[in-house]
Amino acid sequence: DAGFDGVYVSGAALSADLGLPDVGLTTLDEVAGRGGAIARATALPTLIDADTGFGEVMNVARTVQVLEDAGLAGCHLEDQVNPKRCGHLDNKTLVSPESMVQRIRAAVAARRDPAFVICARTDARGPEGLDAAIARARRYVEAGADMVFPEALADEAEFAAVREALDVPLLANMTEFGKSPLLGADRLADLGFNVVIYPVTTLRLAMGAVAEGLRAVARAR
Repeated sequence: DAGFDGVYVSGAALSADLGLPDVGLTTLDEVAGRGGAIARATALPTLIDADTGFGEVMNVARTVQVLEDAGLAGCHLEDQVNPKRCGHLDNKTLVSPESMVQRIRAAVAARRDPAFVICARTDARGPEGLDAAIARARRYVEAGADMVFPEALADEAEFAAVREALDVPLLANMTEFGKSPLLGADRLADLGFNVVIYPVTTLRLAMGAVAEGLRAVARAR
């Protein structure tokens, strides 16, 4: 109703829904169940955060098929070790590029619907630097990723550099209190990005309203 083109199911928001920190504690069943319920409630394509794929390479393959069966339109997989950390926290640890390439190849081989989007997220900007993040992203595209999600870029110049280096659709993450500047959708389009997600915005708005409402109820009793 608000005019958006798609829905994003955030791993951080889903973890909060389950009363858990966003450190890779959710399971495939929990994520697919919540994601499927959301996808059924909307005619918009729904992209979901699949963390590291919930295990090793064969688990990644199963994850893609379970998410397809649940009605999701795509997922993103990241190159952190398992258990992962929120993308805008410090001290993230990555798997090798080769390991992530295996994840992507398994995901691509497992999907049955060619329209299901396999998005490769790289968290390398923080621990390894921008050049390493770009180099990793190139390898993930070669492995078959349809889209790239470069997490925690530091400024507009870095967004532009990623676009210059890659020729696939790019996803930008606009999360409040994160490491990236909050840029408008028009500006991100000017920088060459194709998709923008607001992963925790609605949760923060909702919880702010809940807190305000509870305070009002408490004052009126």
